[in-house]
Amino acid sequence: MKVKENLFKRAPAGLLTGLVNGLFGGGGGMVAVPLLKGMLGYEDKQAHATAIFLIAPICAASALIYIINGYAQLDVIIPAAIGSVAGGLLGAVFLEKFPKTIINYVFIALMFAAGIRMITA
Repeated sequence: MKVKENLFKRAPAGLLTGLVNGLFGGGGGMVAVPLLKGMLGYEDKQAHATAIFLIAPICAASALIYIINGYAQLDVIIPAAIGSVAGGLLGAVFLEKFPKTIINYVFIALMFAAGIRMITA
């Protein structure tokens, strides 16, 4: 019955990640990584890598809805998408090379900086 238990944990985790990403236009990784680590028991690097894999199609779907509704402009999206792909490839290389403590500290710092930015904006 472990498969069903995991399904009952994974489905809400995916729903919450998708909801956060859809509502805020990003940030699903800030929810996915802690859920994958704490709720589903993934190792640190595995959680970060899995979150990226999960968020890619969520971002594509959200972007499509934003474009259809006129909230996003292709002249901004295309260069940003190219940069995001390049950054994602570079990040995947670094994820393999850095120890998990460094990855965790960088993730914490980014979450903290994003929170401060949201409070002060």
